[in-house]
Amino acid sequence: MRPWVLMRHFEIPFTEKLVRFDAFGINSTFKQTILPINPDGAVPILVDDDLIVTDSLAIAEYLAEQHPELHLWPKGRKARAKARSLVAKMHSGFSNIRHYFTMNIEADLPEIGQLVLRDQPKVKEELVFLDSTLTTLLTQSKGDYLFGQFSIADAFYAPMCMRINTFALPTSPQLANYVETMLQTKGVKEWISDALIEEDFVVEDYHEPYRLVRTDHLRTK
Repeated sequence: MRPWVLMRHFEIPFTEKLVRFDAFGINSTFKQTILPINPDGAVPILVDDDLIVTDSLAIAEYLAEQHPELHLWPKGRKARAKARSLVAKMHSGFSNIRHYFTMNIEADLPEIGQLVLRDQPKVKEELVFLDSTLTTLLTQSKGDYLFGQFSIADAFYAPMCMRINTFALPTSPQLANYVETMLQTKGVKEWISDALIEEDFVVEDYHEPYRLVRTDHLRTK
């Protein structure tokens, strides 16, 4: 989602190839399609002529170098450093939130959000840290996004905004407003639209034991 949203927002042209997560075994269609391109067998992958770039952060950095005029990172030196630190935290952290709150755009699971926060203190700790960190940035921001204008940092926190929305997680008013802003942001809005059209839901393929059916809508506050 992250590089896709980034490229759509800044109108960097690309051709998308969707590969369904049918399974993750070595003989699955997904792995057989991806392995010839990326030996690690993972997505996203950006192919630019004879160059193959893997991993969402590496792709974002490559795009920032290719398009310096678009200012994918914030313009100020200190702001860029803060943004990179924030992205690094998102890239390698929040493991408990990721595990218990799987990202699924069409889901509406507020009751699961309540149960997880009740039973999993580590998730609650991460959510409190996330809320405090983003709220501080939003309070200082001179715009609608984490560093004023939309940047790589916002693209990286887009999936987290989706989780907050899906599971109706309690946040500060500033963070709640930011989530609503993100839901209406160009690239994110287009990703949501495409996800709702996809109509692809197979219970056994995902770590969502509490889900039996698609909900076919996106919850809004």
